[in-house]
Amino acid sequence: MTIRPPRSGGPTGRKPQAGKSSASKFRGGKAQADGRARTGPRTSARDAAERAARNRGEDAGTRDPWGAQAAAAPTPARPPKPRRDAAAPRDAAAGKPGGQPPARRSAAPSPALASAPAPGPTRREQRAAASATLASGVQTLTVEPDEAGMRIDRFLTARFPLLPFTRVQTIVRKGELRVDGKRAKPNDRLEPGMSVRVPPLRLDQPTERPRSAAREQDDAAFIRSLILYEDADMMILNKPFGLAVQGGSGTVRHVDGLLAALTGPDGQKPRLVHRLDKDTAGCLIIAKTRLAAATLAKSFRSRAARKIYWALTAGVPRVRQGRVSTYLAKEEPTDADARMRVAKHGDEGASHALTYYAMVDQAAQKLSWLSFKPVTGRTHQLRAHAAHIGHPIVGDPKYFSVENWELPGGIQNRLHLLARRIVIPHPRTGKPVDVSAPLPPHMAQSWNLLGFDAARYDPIVEAPEA
Repeated sequence: MTIRPPRSGGPTGRKPQAGKSSASKFRGGKAQADGRARTGPRTSARDAAERAARNRGEDAGTRDPWGAQAAAAPTPARPPKPRRDAAAPRDAAAGKPGGQPPARRSAAPSPALASAPAPGPTRREQRAAASATLASGVQTLTVEPDEAGMRIDRFLTARFPLLPFTRVQTIVRKGELRVDGKRAKPNDRLEPGMSVRVPPLRLDQPTERPRSAAREQDDAAFIRSLILYEDADMMILNKPFGLAVQGGSGTVRHVDGLLAALTGPDGQKPRLVHRLDKDTAGCLIIAKTRLAAATLAKSFRSRAARKIYWALTAGVPRVRQGRVSTYLAKEEPTDADARMRVAKHGDEGASHALTYYAMVDQAAQKLSWLSFKPVTGRTHQLRAHAAHIGHPIVGDPKYFSVENWELPGGIQNRLHLLARRIVIPHPRTGKPVDVSAPLPPHMAQSWNLLGFDAARYDPIVEAPEA
């Protein structure tokens, strides 16, 4: 016969009685000969329930299944085990007859569940609250799921509409912005749940001015007059020459500000997806929802969008169809609108830029109608590349530097660059949206003067896609 070793805490040398489990001796509260209570299991069901309640952040006394008295009285951290005479009937918790019915959990919901959570603030209320706290010191913002993929500067512009965009760029450039504790760059993309630490943002005075209903209607009518394509998710505008896309130093009227007149009842304002230079006319994509903006922005980053530009350039290229691949960097890194220079690989701030071009027509070996297909989207890419191959765009104040060159009569001294056509997957259906913009008035005048036919076949269509 095998004899079990003595159990810890029990009398030594005592054998378990036949037909009873070794755990049954812990059910009673009998005392040993020295007056001490028998040692129970190391972990009781009550202890486990209390620890689980503490882990959930709840008060263990409010969810006591052992009796109503414990719910009324404060529960000690580690209460002594209840003692019971051997003759007393076991309670209902032991599952034996003769005891009181088990104390059921209250059917009433807990205070946290008693009422449905209040709806969160709308986007308009969030922006208003953020703008109202501009001078409140350091703030920590959490990126929402529908803000995934946004550039850090666009994120700040959306959260703080009263903050000038130049101020946003300064904050990011000086490293005053932190994302998850790390210094952020202007082109960094955000993901849901990220923590954005914003430094104190101070304005001399509130710049928001009351807008009259008549002005709102005029701005809305003007924007709608520019629409080339529109549906429930996006629209494509024909941006005119001379209208800035975003605000800046001394810029009061711009597309981003005019879009406020189209703000919906839910507070969602149409938002920019990409940018064009102030003097570049043509196709400009606007997203109507934040989800559409994130999806369209991903299409640009993945180069799923195809863009074609038309330009009038000086001279005629010897190679009628070619490829321009360089690195571009700003001449003045601190200037947002600085001139771009051709740089070397590895130079500070240098980014690769790739453009395909094709000559559509030419006039007297003096002027060329060039069609561009940019693969990358660097600042002033087409203007810098046109100047790099020796054929700068007519009317370009930054990059046109041909010596002894006079503007032909009848041609206006304005930038002759048009975002002619864009093809991009629809943000919801994925089907391609193909839109073309007409020539702006000053380019249409030049085309008529030079005898160019805008309906002529564009050979850039056959250029490589990457």
